[in-house]
Amino acid sequence: MSKVEDFLSAKEEQEIVDAIRQAERNTSGEIRVHIERTSKISHYNRALEVFRVLKMFNTKQQNAVLIYVAVDDHKFVIYGDKGIDAVVPDDFWNATKNTMQEQFKKGNFKQGIIDGVIKAGEELKAHFPWSIGDEDELSNEISKS
Repeated sequence: MSKVEDFLSAKEEQEIVDAIRQAERNTSGEIRVHIERTSKISHYNRALEVFRVLKMFNTKQQNAVLIYVAVDDHKFVIYGDKGIDAVVPDDFWNATKNTMQEQFKKGNFKQGIIDGVIKAGEELKAHFPWSIGDEDELSNEISKS
């Protein structure tokens, strides 16, 4: 794969953005997707770095989630802010990870990301339900580097 832009078509990216909007309708949580070719550091540490660069720690309830994908490395990380980590069990993101992996193994990358976004939204809803006055605090656009 030569460029991260080749990973998803514009139409597929829009479908993911639409899934983020749908997932966030029922939760005060925020979900972002970041895609890049590779990482020179551990994927977890890179996800944390991206989380900071995107200023995802600025949400009121510290309930943002980053789905980080390193395309050429065939790796992804689901990183939740400390507000989430404080109220959920350690294996909280396993169901979301497994949902994404099933699709990724079949080469269905767009669907894997969409399924992960929807599943993350369902998980967030249980602990951070939407309430009147909640605002969309972060962009829903896919970030890339």
